[in-house]
Amino acid sequence: MRTLPATDIELAAWLRLSLAPGLKPAALRLLLSAFGLPEAIFNQSPEALAAIAGEATARAVLAPPSPDFDTQLDAVIAWRELPGNHVATLDDPAYPPALLTMPDPPPLLYIKGRLDMLHTRAVALVGSRSATPQGVEDAERFARELSQAGVTIVSGLALGIDGAAHRGGLEGVGGTVAVIGTGADLVYPAAHHALARQIAAQSAILSEWPLGTPARAANFPQRNRLIAGLVSGVVIVEAAMRSGSLITARLANEMGRDIFALPGSIHAPLSRGCHRIIKQGAKLVETPDEVLEELGFDKPAVAAPASPATQPPAMSAEALQLLDALGHAPATLEILATRTEMGDAALQNTLLQLELAGQVTALPGGRFTRGTHG
Repeated sequence: MRTLPATDIELAAWLRLSLAPGLKPAALRLLLSAFGLPEAIFNQSPEALAAIAGEATARAVLAPPSPDFDTQLDAVIAWRELPGNHVATLDDPAYPPALLTMPDPPPLLYIKGRLDMLHTRAVALVGSRSATPQGVEDAERFARELSQAGVTIVSGLALGIDGAAHRGGLEGVGGTVAVIGTGADLVYPAAHHALARQIAAQSAILSEWPLGTPARAANFPQRNRLIAGLVSGVVIVEAAMRSGSLITARLANEMGRDIFALPGSIHAPLSRGCHRIIKQGAKLVETPDEVLEELGFDKPAVAAPASPATQPPAMSAEALQLLDALGHAPATLEILATRTEMGDAALQNTLLQLELAGQVTALPGGRFTRGTHG
């Protein structure tokens, strides 16, 4: 799949509209429906524009471009020429069809990687930046199994759940799409530079923001609306009561998308947001298969059981007892001692063995939780 080979003049008109201060995407869509391409919009009188979309929109369209517009245009043209980079306009067949169902699709999209990734069945998987080890494991597993079923995993490239979702998505045929809140020429957070390179090479990165746009808090709710728009459903893994993930869920619900949430401990702060949206009607899910079934997607073929050589080593009776006592929520040494009735030395020794095996992770504050292999 390729974008339409827009001329520099056509691209300049689209870029000018996308950068016009105060021009809302919904108003722009009205003007495009009435007059056709951007060049035709700029040829209209203020009265003709105002009759379609109001006086404020007419003023926004006809305001002169910023003094550095030519520099910005040159930067976009140069960026578009680099391998793997694309600029898709609203009238381009490569534009993601799911976004066209939104009332306010962005006029311009900057895409790094595979354009076909934006035309697939997709599920968003989002959650807390300060995720627990269990949340990271759940996100990666859900993303991997959904991707193995051919579903594209969409997330926001943030730390925590988002990063785990992208890593899991890359392990399956569905791949992953990162929708970012900066210009497509930047990576935020810096810790995800390597992950972003891998996503751009194997899947796709998407931004509506002009090149060079830094990370700003106000950009991320708008980024979340694109995540919601691209998908059939949104899965929330961990979320506090005040969370960007809940904004994504609300926006997705308004667009008629399905909302799913993983439940957790009633004592865990990062379960409260999930429990809240479950109370508000989100579907409680415990397995990726439940998401596939609800959305009407085919389940992947069942893999053959692992050979004896790949089975994990057998654990001692004490280790199994301790893991069982640990459950799926963080616990202190005192709680574990009470639940297992082990002596201090035996408890510490068993915890150390489980940590070395990746079955248990030590958390700040003297708490322990199941590890990413637990």
